[in-house]
Amino acid sequence: MKRILVILISILTLSSQTMAYEEANYEVVKENKEYEIRKYSDRLVIETNSIEDNGFRKLFNYISGNNEESQEIKMTVPVTQEIKNGSMTMQFYLPLKFNKDNAPKPYDSDIKILDIEGGYYAVIKYSGRSSDKNFLKNKNILEKQLKQDNITIISPPIRASYNSPFTLPMLKRNEVMYRINL
Repeated sequence: MKRILVILISILTLSSQTMAYEEANYEVVKENKEYEIRKYSDRLVIETNSIEDNGFRKLFNYISGNNEESQEIKMTVPVTQEIKNGSMTMQFYLPLKFNKDNAPKPYDSDIKILDIEGGYYAVIKYSGRSSDKNFLKNKNILEKQLKQDNITIISPPIRASYNSPFTLPMLKRNEVMYRINL
């Protein structure tokens, strides 16, 4: 019994530790009990519209060195998903040291390197699995609050995930984001 307890404590400790991933640069400009408004800087992303796990795998392979320079790139957070032109897209942010000129070119033609213009985003945080059900519940809460606060939404909802799949659900950080006019 003691051995099982030690193993469980070890698993909880290891899975609760946050990796030192570079995070997209932002400043919180307003917050309330439901959501916060962030101002994001311009940033560079890699994007694919391949479906879910296949999309993640394509982007992960790119940062693992499957690019024209065979350069490995450190993982960043969040990993984002949104619907664009009727299809699901996934994005990884590139570390700040990269720009369009020095980012390794992808071998995979499904991967695009894009500049994302900075701006204001309304964000609600939630824990648990990054399931559609959890996402939709929090998307609806955020949408309702923004309408009540007369804040104009100018983008589809964005799903942002910050943790590895091995993190315990109650310790995960997930977010719903909307680009807004402020």
